[in-house]
Amino acid sequence: MVSAWAPQIPDGDGPLYERLVAALRADVASGALAAGARLPPQRDLAYRLGIGLGTVTRAYVEAERAGLVSAHVGRGSFVNAPADHRAPVRDGPINLAQNIAPTGPAASRLAEALARLRRRPDLLEHLAYAPAAGHEAQRRAGARWLARFGGYDGATWSRLVCCNGAQQGLALAMSVSARAGDTVLCEASTYNGVKALAAHMSLRLKGLALDDEGVRPDALEAAAKATGARVLSLIPTLQNPTGRIMSLARREAIVAIARRLDLTIIEDDIYGAYAPDAPPPLALLAPERTFHVSGVSKTLGPGLRAGFLVAPSQAAFERVLDAVRAVTFAPSGFGGLVATQWIEDGAADQIVAEVRAEATARLSLAREILGAAIEAPRSDCAPHVWLPMSELEAERLSGRALRGGAEVTPPDAPIVEPGLVTGVRVCLGAAPDLQTLRRGLETVAGALSSEVGERSRAVI
Repeated sequence: MVSAWAPQIPDGDGPLYERLVAALRADVASGALAAGARLPPQRDLAYRLGIGLGTVTRAYVEAERAGLVSAHVGRGSFVNAPADHRAPVRDGPINLAQNIAPTGPAASRLAEALARLRRRPDLLEHLAYAPAAGHEAQRRAGARWLARFGGYDGATWSRLVCCNGAQQGLALAMSVSARAGDTVLCEASTYNGVKALAAHMSLRLKGLALDDEGVRPDALEAAAKATGARVLSLIPTLQNPTGRIMSLARREAIVAIARRLDLTIIEDDIYGAYAPDAPPPLALLAPERTFHVSGVSKTLGPGLRAGFLVAPSQAAFERVLDAVRAVTFAPSGFGGLVATQWIEDGAADQIVAEVRAEATARLSLAREILGAAIEAPRSDCAPHVWLPMSELEAERLSGRALRGGAEVTPPDAPIVEPGLVTGVRVCLGAAPDLQTLRRGLETVAGALSSEVGERSRAVI
């Protein structure tokens, strides 16, 4: 049946056909246009809206390129199901182990972004080696991203280095701040990528005790004095794995200690987009000593490998460039160019808004199913939840969940200092849809019930 679709075309400076595609996307996302609905014939829609037939034809072509609709000769154009935009579902247990953003919002815009790239005057420049810091357009876009989604207003693009993902940004910051054998301070349980970097670079990690706001100042000061460490690696916003957020007062206390003891700070702000109300980053509070690392992997898509590193000084920036030239010579051009296109044309704002909305729905489901077992999330769109428990209980829960068909983050993956901060991280974004996520969370809830039952029997 032909839809009586009569969209409200948004105002704006963009071409009319692009705004018509935006209206189509919005109506698909809201459910006003159901999957399988047949769009009106182009001539009919043009008459209905009082616009040119060529404009409607161009919009339908762009919508097909973006994957929003499928056109069939002699039959018309039909709205694709949301599943058409999903990444392939992997075999095996439900993935609650990886922090991956829902892919639909970015996937539905990818073809459109690639079409726009063809019209960029700097497109062919990206076939050549980029400068060691990356192309200027991408560096400027990176600074806009940090300001828009990380609260890093005034990030200096001239000291920003484009990286092949935030992980490379962390590696570059570590490589110019510490030498083999040095001690690096970090959270007692932290991002496993930091542990991997430390092992690869022969660094010693010293885990610091946490409270509800993250690293405790007294623990930081004591460990720095005891070890002589000069580098502090932190995730102050939606800390991985606990999801805790440092208050402004806590950030200021950490910065005061770092200044007094002359510590270099490496700030991982990869989850900043999921906490729009978080306090300002450490890089704003202590710009003279903070390497700030972020990227688009947790929102726009990890396959873009677009990360950003802002160095605290020109001298540090030059050392980072030396490291880039030694290891990769230059950052990759095209993944970052897609991210740049989205940041420049506003699609990034739309994608992040949709990812946040989906994350909010997924977190609500986790609260419903796991209840008091999860530590209170610090953001309504947090991408993972934390179930505090002993390391032994965590191992048992992980095993039961896996046997039931759901994989959570391995409990030992984040642990740096055993016995201080232990539990199970459950990631909410990788499941392909809410129905699959529900099944996975119910499996974890069942494993929790079994754990409680065993402890009760042990008491008797």
